[in-house]
Amino acid sequence: MRQPTFFDKDTSARGGDAERIVLYALGDFQARGKALAGRDLPLDRLRGALRRAADALGADELGDEQAAAALSALGAGVRRVPAFVAKHPFRVVVPDALAARARDYLKQLRQPEG
Repeated sequence: MRQPTFFDKDTSARGGDAERIVLYALGDFQARGKALAGRDLPLDRLRGALRRAADALGADELGDEQAAAALSALGAGVRRVPAFVAKHPFRVVVPDALAARARDYLKQLRQPEG
């Protein structure tokens, strides 16, 4: 049996981390004044927000498959498109409830303790 080292990543919390990153990213996307709920967006439009979220939370950036899985797990409609259509081959529809949850999550993280 292989002994884990200091440099091995803990994969048991990866799913939770991915969902936190996605919630933060969706909240950040909306905080920048962009409409999110009910739109059919290419995943490429969310890549910047996902990158900023990973940086803010001190996590690794999510790949396309990971981001799509986390979005789907949170309740977003995710569909794959052919690779020749888009660089990041997914389209995402975020329901109103998930958009509101993401706004609340970001607001909660940005509130000062006290």
